[in-house]
Amino acid sequence: MNAALQDTSTTVKAVIQKHSQYADEALQPEALLQEDLGIDSIMLAGIVSELNALFQTRVTVAPGDSESLASLSARFAALRQDSTAPSGEPAAPTKPVVAAANAGPAQAPQTMRDFLGNGSDSDIFTKTRRFQRFHRERAEQGHFWYGMASRGRSSNRATIFDRHEGREREFLLFASNNYLGLANDERVLEAIQKASREYGATNTGSRLIAGTTELHQQLERKLAQLKGREDCLVFPSGYSANLGTIAALVGPGDQVIGDVYNHMSIQDGCKLSGAARRLYPHNDMKALEEMLARHEDQPGGRLIVADGVFSMHGDIVHLPELLKLAQRYQARVLIDDAHSTGVLGASGSGTTEHFNLKGRVDLEVGTMSKALGGQGGFAVGDAEVIDYLRFYANSYVFAATIPAPVAAGLIAGLDLMAQEPERLTRLWSNIHYLKSSLDRLGFDTEDSSSAIIPIRIGDEALAMNMGRSLRKRGLYCQTVVFPGVAVGDARLRISVLESHTRQDLDQALDILLDAARDNRLPLHEVLAA
Repeated sequence: MNAALQDTSTTVKAVIQKHSQYADEALQPEALLQEDLGIDSIMLAGIVSELNALFQTRVTVAPGDSESLASLSARFAALRQDSTAPSGEPAAPTKPVVAAANAGPAQAPQTMRDFLGNGSDSDIFTKTRRFQRFHRERAEQGHFWYGMASRGRSSNRATIFDRHEGREREFLLFASNNYLGLANDERVLEAIQKASREYGATNTGSRLIAGTTELHQQLERKLAQLKGREDCLVFPSGYSANLGTIAALVGPGDQVIGDVYNHMSIQDGCKLSGAARRLYPHNDMKALEEMLARHEDQPGGRLIVADGVFSMHGDIVHLPELLKLAQRYQARVLIDDAHSTGVLGASGSGTTEHFNLKGRVDLEVGTMSKALGGQGGFAVGDAEVIDYLRFYANSYVFAATIPAPVAAGLIAGLDLMAQEPERLTRLWSNIHYLKSSLDRLGFDTEDSSSAIIPIRIGDEALAMNMGRSLRKRGLYCQTVVFPGVAVGDARLRISVLESHTRQDLDQALDILLDAARDNRLPLHEVLAA
């Protein structure tokens, strides 16, 4: 290894170690950043951003690139040589800069990725001032609508204060996760009001100290029954359920293996655990098997973690194949059912019911803030595992629980879900109608098979312009850019509800088509016909 490459490799390794917190011996030159080290797109963006600042280069790495520590070092070393080559001498050959799809030229517009902390500023607030200017400019252009305040209940329509126009407006709402309409049901609200008078506003304590009520225990029994499992543990949120469960069950010396599109709560739980982290390409069971085989001889336990429904893509985990691999390579499986519970399966119990595999997954984690219409998270599984989590999941032990009135509302909602299966029937009728219509018009909805329907656009600026055009016409859906998805994978994210009427769906289709034409969104040839 020449001196320039060795110097670059040392710096690259130090920056990766700072971001990943891996021990020195884990960062071998041949270690693949994604597959072996589990470095997700946000962490990778921070690493590359810091290295570009240190080396004065403009390397861009797409999340799907199979980079190793050695190959990344070689790319930076080559570009450093190129920038310092004497005039008249040929520069050292370099590997072309790999840009994310639709990322544009080297001088691409700024994105939220450009404001990740990378340790290059002496004042940690410097990036906040730079981001404020960026945020203000985007807001003035009508692009940033994040955090807009709604007024009153939100169902198929919502009244939202439009900061750009300075007034309240009614929108067709396609950005809610209230899939079954339970959050607005009068019987749910009545149960919450009744419990508020009986139990007070909140419990003011963690479950192990003074925060457990009969309602919490009843809720856990109902969730375990819904999922067909022995026991259940309720967490303050779905995010904390993933953090606490993963970090309690795996640690240094173990391996945790996840889909590259997993929710950030899963990725953060994996980082917090201290286990060796590995990421396989999205829903690629062949790549997962190769990864399991490659690291089969490593000591310690193995946990495979995946979303049931992937929150920004709407497709479903390949659970039958994943379970076969887990059994073959003696790994445990955790499925996050955040967007599956209340949506998938004949009764709405989730991913395992969808595949007729109830009880076959080691652990199911989820949230109650979506289809169940309340707040909090849960983990269900064998009684001995759940009992262990009661004492070792820090986000449960050291956090205040959900208020008893919220638990009462969730109990009522679970009862309604069982008593009124027509809610689920209406939801799926709406999903099929909207998805098939969007596909027929030529929109790229990827492989969505759930209440989440993406419209993939790619270019962030185009996605922002589309979002602005939709809101101008009265449709409110999510415009998703980094860090929700990788740079170059921007999209609209449409959430379908059982409360949407056929008129709502047709109006939404008309608005989407008008906005696509105004913004010259490249659609399939079917539109031209």
